[in-house]
Amino acid sequence: MNTYLSSVIEHVKVRHANEPEFVQTVEEVLSSLEPVVEKHPEYEEADLLGRMVEPERMFTFRVVWEDDRGGFHTNIGYRCQFNGAIGPYKGGLRFQKDVYPGIIKFLGFEQTFKNSLTGLPIGGGKGGSDFDPAGKSDAEIMRFCQSFMQALYRYIGPDVDVPAGDMGVGAREIGYLYGEYRRLKGAFENGVLTGKGFSYGGSLIRPEATGFGAVYYLENVLKHEGESVEGKTIACAGFGNVTWGICKKAAELGAKVVTLSGPDGYIYDPDGVVTEEKVGYLLEMRNSGRNKVKDYADKFGVEFFPGEKPWGREVDICMPSAMQNDVDYRQAQRIIVSGAKYYIEVANMPTTNDALKLLMSQPHMTVAPSKAVNAGGVATSALEMAQNSERLVWTAGEVDRQLRQIMDTIYKMSVEAAAQYGLGYDLVSGANIAGFQRVADAMMAQGVF
Repeated sequence: MNTYLSSVIEHVKVRHANEPEFVQTVEEVLSSLEPVVEKHPEYEEADLLGRMVEPERMFTFRVVWEDDRGGFHTNIGYRCQFNGAIGPYKGGLRFQKDVYPGIIKFLGFEQTFKNSLTGLPIGGGKGGSDFDPAGKSDAEIMRFCQSFMQALYRYIGPDVDVPAGDMGVGAREIGYLYGEYRRLKGAFENGVLTGKGFSYGGSLIRPEATGFGAVYYLENVLKHEGESVEGKTIACAGFGNVTWGICKKAAELGAKVVTLSGPDGYIYDPDGVVTEEKVGYLLEMRNSGRNKVKDYADKFGVEFFPGEKPWGREVDICMPSAMQNDVDYRQAQRIIVSGAKYYIEVANMPTTNDALKLLMSQPHMTVAPSKAVNAGGVATSALEMAQNSERLVWTAGEVDRQLRQIMDTIYKMSVEAAAQYGLGYDLVSGANIAGFQRVADAMMAQGVF
């Protein structure tokens, strides 16, 4: 490996030794960039990579909130404004009990390249808290969100930093966050958050966008192999917005998602999550707060596998769509044995590095990376920002048309970037290179700081 690349990776490993998720994603991205760095010695002169792997700024703050019994609790809030070279920081807020700086940094780093791939003027950021909404009342969640925004509002804005939702932060939380922002600022700056309700500036099809975009990207992959989505079986994980969107669009195109998962295990539905009743029930499951995929098995009489993951079922396509590191080396081996031809990452970094290398080494398998596949969500968030700035509301058809066009372009850019550097049909390296190049060009043009 190029000595400059190696030194940056080793530096990250030492400096961020207690943040394995961040180290993992930095190593995965940078290892794809060797042919680019070799061609551009000026990157080393300006220490471009050394700057790119560190956030421009990151801050923490305490969030004190009152429960329904009058007791007070203190959580930690985070915001990582990772890279603003191509536009205002853009990225979601995650509320989960395991949130800590390493997860926020890894998500912010990934977000930088994902946002670059959309071709839209948005930089990379991420944030969240170790607060767990599960089991909390609406009033408790409202008070937490209000306290969170009281600390955050000074550092965000439509042209500065535009947060959105992520795990644990849905339309309810975004509404409470925006309400407090509006109260504090005394202005209707609804472009400061995306994922809003339609009544106050949200975009049509935003909840479905990540899942829809993933299927549109998948269509491009299949077309390259002379195949179509129709008739394909898909293994998914989770049952939140992303998986719901995949189920909805796959069913529309004649494919079927046959697995869903949760913290309690996974279900296998051989008939697929294809009917309006089944797809709609995913929303009920999420809104129930129970976070149990077994509820689906109980309602529709399908098999439930407690404590297990769905990787290894005989399907055409695997689309891990739940959370990071969901597929490790052992799970990857099961996927290979199952005979699946397509491994399409949807969640942020759902595959460990060793598992990803193993899957990519299989001649019968096509692998696509999450930073490209799941970019439809943030792309539609940027379209929401555009609607807010223009005081316009686009139809669902117009948003969907632009989303499909963006996903087609991301696929094309990834293919062309890999080919440009002699890497063949390598969607993982191609996405890393294409996303990196735009950010690198902007950073070099703006000087060293």
